[in-house]
Amino acid sequence: MSDYVLEADSLIKDFSGFRAVSNVSLAVERGSIHALIGPNGAGKTTCFNMLTKFLEPSAGTIRLNGRDITRQKSDAVARMGLVRSFQISAVFQNLTVFENVRLAVQRRRGGSYDFWRSKAVLNSLESRTRELIAAVGLEDFADGPASELAYGRKRALELATTLALEPEVMLLDEPTAGMGHEDVGRIVDLIRAAAKGRTVLMVEHNLKVVSDLCDRITVLARGEILAEGDYATVSKDARVVEAYIGGGHA
Repeated sequence: MSDYVLEADSLIKDFSGFRAVSNVSLAVERGSIHALIGPNGAGKTTCFNMLTKFLEPSAGTIRLNGRDITRQKSDAVARMGLVRSFQISAVFQNLTVFENVRLAVQRRRGGSYDFWRSKAVLNSLESRTRELIAAVGLEDFADGPASELAYGRKRALELATTLALEPEVMLLDEPTAGMGHEDVGRIVDLIRAAAKGRTVLMVEHNLKVVSDLCDRITVLARGEILAEGDYATVSKDARVVEAYIGGGHA
């Protein structure tokens, strides 16, 4: 039997009489990179928000490592190892790259950011902070303000702060959205490296990224699962071609 780290059974989400997600069941295998794709309005973001506990399902269950987290809050599931990175880069613009990552490393310690602690305590976090900055290729930008980073490098910084929380399951919302070709390639390489030893679930529109990165793909349309499998399988599915590729959503 496959080892699934994140599972959803018969998820439903209604908004004032409109059913945005209907009976979606999902099983994300431990150690895999799994993508949710589909045309605009397919229910991807709603599904993603339910899985990360930013929305409560109208019905259905969500399990993390076999534990029912359906009614847990987002901060609680983050402490359990399920951490989300947002589509819009979320960094502290006026802090340096180093300070952004160090804050995330401090957050991993627990509820305290240690602002009142001695410099020696903060210095003890420097090694891990530098390691994460190097992992996303931002060594040359460590002492500069995050506000001066190009868009793609801001996304790399956000990935570093997400990794600082040491997630078991990392959920990425449109990680390459708005990027040029060079930045896309850099982020794909970073995600591939970050996925070693953990599980990644991502919403992504770029089919080239999905085909290069993902072990399994779930295609949504009109709030329901249309197809599931590896890229070779789903890309040849006539329903997917009609609803996703044929619909002009690349």
